[in-house]
Amino acid sequence: MPTISWFYGIAIRMYVRDHPPPHFHAIYGEYEANVSIETGEVIEGSLPKRASRLVQEWALAHQSELRNNWTRARANEQLERIAGLDADQSDQP
Repeated sequence: MPTISWFYGIAIRMYVRDHPPPHFHAIYGEYEANVSIETGEVIEGSLPKRASRLVQEWALAHQSELRNNWTRARANEQLERIAGLDADQSDQP
């Protein structure tokens, strides 16, 4: 599962050929959630409140890129990185 973004300790990943509805996975420590691309809301799993707000803010700011990656993933194509919320991206895995 490729990591497509990393910010404030939150890894954003997307499975290739994952099941609908369009979503991504947000991992923060021991927490993991499936997050809707359309709304930025957690649809399965859980995140701490602050992490959930950051993920939603990021998702809504990058909906177009997330939709494009969802289409690429469904076609088994390489996914593109998406910038995080924090300014220093040098610590990305």
